[in-house]
Amino acid sequence: METAGLWMLLAVAIALLATGLPAFAVLMGVSGVFAAIGVCSGAVDYGLLTALPSRIVGLLETDLLQALPLYVFMGALLNRLPLADRLFRCGVALGGRSGGAPAMATLGLGALLAPMNGSVGASVAMLARSVAPRLAAHGVPPAEGTALVCVASTLGVVIPPSLVLILLGDAMMRAHTEASNVTKAMGRIVNTQDIFRGALVPAALFLLLCLLVAWMSGRSHPAQRTAARPGATEWTTALLAASFVIGLLAAVAAGYFYAVEAAAMGATALLLFGWSSGGLKGGAFGAVLRDTMAISGALFALFVAATTFTLLFRAFGTDRLLDAWMKLVPGGPTGAAITVLVVFALAAVVLDAFEIVFVIVPIVMPPVLTRAPDAIWISVLALLALQASFLIPPTGYAVMMARSAAEQKTPLRPLARALAPYLGAQAIVLVLVVLLPGLAHLAQPRGFDAPPLATKLDDDEARRKFNDMLKIPAPE
Repeated sequence: METAGLWMLLAVAIALLATGLPAFAVLMGVSGVFAAIGVCSGAVDYGLLTALPSRIVGLLETDLLQALPLYVFMGALLNRLPLADRLFRCGVALGGRSGGAPAMATLGLGALLAPMNGSVGASVAMLARSVAPRLAAHGVPPAEGTALVCVASTLGVVIPPSLVLILLGDAMMRAHTEASNVTKAMGRIVNTQDIFRGALVPAALFLLLCLLVAWMSGRSHPAQRTAARPGATEWTTALLAASFVIGLLAAVAAGYFYAVEAAAMGATALLLFGWSSGGLKGGAFGAVLRDTMAISGALFALFVAATTFTLLFRAFGTDRLLDAWMKLVPGGPTGAAITVLVVFALAAVVLDAFEIVFVIVPIVMPPVLTRAPDAIWISVLALLALQASFLIPPTGYAVMMARSAAEQKTPLRPLARALAPYLGAQAIVLVLVVLLPGLAHLAQPRGFDAPPLATKLDDDEARRKFNDMLKIPAPE
């Protein structure tokens, strides 16, 4: 019955595509059916399933998950406040008469706000509402405008401290621990802060390439003055907001703030801006709270369903089957890294970022990390592959969301042509990170051990080192 877990994955994919039900409902339904089959056939011990409630409670007590509703709250606020519109107007004004100013302002806005928005879908909704009409007013063709919304909304996947990065960091820490137990290697287990720093250089490189593409493509569009220049109030708001966000992101990446603290500060700042600007009047604040509760509830339900699914996946022994298959992949660490890229690209066809982090990472990453122990490098590749898969038409998550949010649905062919240069930039960064793993370690502090799992120990040596660490030095 080791292949039962693979049949579970196939059943989830088919059910998601055929029914359109929420992912947590599909995961729980498939898990319930296969659990009944496993218990009746004797392949799954019923006593193992009784441990599920305590397992879920233990995982939900993780302090890092406190950031989840805070990020959702920030995304709901950004979707209803005029902050994005003000930042965009000031960004275009800074570009002067350049035809690429609107496109570059859109990407800059995505780099600033997408990490605070919680999810790709929330970023698409915000940019489609506030930026897409202004791009059209500046003479940007619909296909290019939709492409810019897609690319800008996915920047939150790779720029810390986004919610995707936080959850991936937590999942990778657990996967890295499992891999170290299997390989009996003693070393430093990665944490969320390591993943943040690892993503900085590749994310900055991708953003610079995208800005270059936007500037070059914008040269063919004449600059248009569609409205008066921003006033003093808008400039002040934009300057304070940009300084606050950049400072917050830098402080989190440098380790001065934890992700939960940063999320709390960002949410408080946005809330104060909303109250002072009058953007939360007339029931808007109640709508923000309802959106926050609904989305947070769906994400926690997804977390519980994914935990149930992965427990049953391991109960069937499919994780051992995947580990055996991973040992047959040629190419050493590079082959394992390419396997990660392929798996994440295929998973993104039917799953969004949170579902991949909750379901695919716990299943795929432990056997991968036994072959490629550099967990930071593998995490950065997973993020880049995830972001690229969101931008591939017609099934890319950001592409579908942006087309559905647009007032006039953009045809696929011109949209694919508009996205091609950005996908080319993504491919360049991916190839560089695959060939040069050190790019994921440039922002790490001096003296960082890379890869973290460096020394394999036998049982006797591991026991001796553990006893040495427990020794209490004698008083002088």
